Amino acid sequence: MTRYVHALVLAAWIAGCAVQKPAPVDDRAPRATPPSVAATPPPPPEQKPLPTHTVKRGETLVGIALQYGLDYRELAAWNNIVNPNVLSVGQVLVVAAPAGAAPPSGPATTAGSVATPLTTPGPPIEARPLVNTPSAKVEPRGQKVPYTDRALASLSGEGGAPAPTTPSPTAPVPPATPTTPPVATAPTPSAPDPDKSGTDREDVDWMWPVKGKVLAPFTEASKGIDIGGKKGAPVVAAATGRVVYSGAGLRGYGKLIIIKHNNTWLSAYAHNDNLLVKEQQDVRKGQKIAEMGSTDADQVKVHFEVRRLGKPVDPQKILPPM
Repeated sequence: MTRYVHALVLAAWIAGCAVQKPAPVDDRAPRATPPSVAATPPPPPEQKPLPTHTVKRGETLVGIALQYGLDYRELAAWNNIVNPNVLSVGQVLVVAAPAGAAPPSGPATTAGSVATPLTTPGPPIEARPLVNTPSAKVEPRGQKVPYTDRALASLSGEGGAPAPTTPSPTAPVPPATPTTPPVATAPTPSAPDPDKSGTDREDVDWMWPVKGKVLAPFTEASKGIDIGGKKGAPVVAAATGRVVYSGAGLRGYGKLIIIKHNNTWLSAYAHNDNLLVKEQQDVRKGQKIAEMGSTDADQVKVHFEVRRLGKPVDPQKILPPM
């Protein structure tokens, strides 16, 4: 019986050992990290090619600039042109500002044009000697004294010295009330001119450049209108702006003035007798800029052009009624 019991216990112990699961194996070895992939930078934005102009026979830098509504100085700077009077047939010019291009530092000169000085001399500065030099004279400063009978007598006497400022012990004098100095008022700055050159305004305030009869209307060939008049009659700026050309370097226009009103609008005044303004000079609407003449023309007249972004516009469509 005892052997039977021992056999059962042994059989149960063997069965228990047979069904035990093996202990889990923990792999503590470090796992390899996949290599990081560097982020690819985005491609730079595609730059559009700048518009160009191929120089034809007989063209000038001033004329090309007028076609595109530009200042010929800008055109020269963008294309590294040292002498604006020298162009080659077939030369390709960039007619838009390259990226990062700065405005020209100074006005270039062309035949028949007058350059404006960059600075205007200011008022003369008065030279004053230093206080510690022998020639310096130190003026006495005025003194305020309390009002007393003695002070009044000393001030009204002949060469008398001013009364002492120490009050009498028997008659105390109240201290003088300090006077507040007037505050200087700074001048109010004038408002900026809305028609100043360098803006993109469309609403330019126009007026007729001369008083006279329209001799020839606008056509695609003429690019402007001809206005008759008498020799020497005033020619005025049709709107506020800056003179970008004043000379006789454009064939067929005689003595010519071109005014840039903003980044959108230009106006041109041709066949003048006398030019009264210089390049880079600011002019106001109605300011006299020239005198009528017949240079490079068959009669006394003003050939007047208006260009929007370089494209000719009929002046009679934007000018007020005469």
